[in-house]
Amino acid sequence: MKATAMAHPIQGLVKYHGMRDDIERLPYHDSISVCTAPSHTRTTVEFSMDYDEDTFVVDGEELEGRAHERVEAVVEKARSLSDAAHTVYPVRLESENSFPTNVGLGSSSSGFAAAAMALAEAAELDASREEISTIARVGSASAARAVTGAFSQLHTGMNDEDCRSRRIPSNLHEDLKIIVGLVPYHKETEDAHDEAEDSHMFQARNAHIHEQIAKMRDSLRNDDFDSAFELAEHDSLSLAATTMTGPEGWVYWQPATLAIFNRVRELREEEDIPVYFSTDTGASVYVNTTEEHAEYVEEEISDTGVSTTIWDVGGPARLLEDEDDHLF
Repeated sequence: MKATAMAHPIQGLVKYHGMRDDIERLPYHDSISVCTAPSHTRTTVEFSMDYDEDTFVVDGEELEGRAHERVEAVVEKARSLSDAAHTVYPVRLESENSFPTNVGLGSSSSGFAAAAMALAEAAELDASREEISTIARVGSASAARAVTGAFSQLHTGMNDEDCRSRRIPSNLHEDLKIIVGLVPYHKETEDAHDEAEDSHMFQARNAHIHEQIAKMRDSLRNDDFDSAFELAEHDSLSLAATTMTGPEGWVYWQPATLAIFNRVRELREEEDIPVYFSTDTGASVYVNTTEEHAEYVEEEISDTGVSTTIWDVGGPARLLEDEDDHLF
């Protein structure tokens, strides 16, 4: 009845924007990402008659309001798929993140992926990671890709059979290094998704995105570093153009964000270093480069005045079997 799981957050490479179904969180189009490590979320869940009600705690704080509702949706999805009698009991879920949250580094993706993985085990579901990705999806569509890990694609669709995550074979994980330029700035991704259709750029992005997905898949399969991360950089600009032209005019980027962009382009254009920037809906920046250049690139990004760290590619969500791994 108790299980603990760990999952890595994602960096969006071709990002989804807007949802055709807010309950099941079915996006309008496919999306592709890469998981980042060692950043991770660890989550423990337990169904028990000893609890009075469902309780969710993240980084020591009990969730309320919309945050509670989103976790409850994932719990109910797991319950609906289970035949185990104990899932009618209240559940306690506790989660801890190893990295800063709500700054554009994908904490919701790893959080809901770890929750879905642990819930599937605690609810005695005989489910594959692709099937578990549909549980994580109702918390965050990006979390579906965090379940399958590494380079993964969430396919659009109107049901769980179609709208699930699948891995994309690639050897780029062997050479990819991700320098994270941390730019703390609070953001509300869900609000941006809610008004996606109201941007005059929305239809143009939807028409454009299918070719980007096809090109990204091809670049990853062919281990073409420059093509893949040039596409990711372009998609970051495309997403920002759409969010900035919605009713609220969301502008996530900060001066430090733009300083990193400029330095990345200087390194690429003046020093011929394979390096590309990428952002999700936040101010922090992923700087993608190769192992050969990682330390030098980190120094250059750090010189812009931001805190930096070097991350690798993370694998799929997984169960932690040692009882010492439980959070309670």
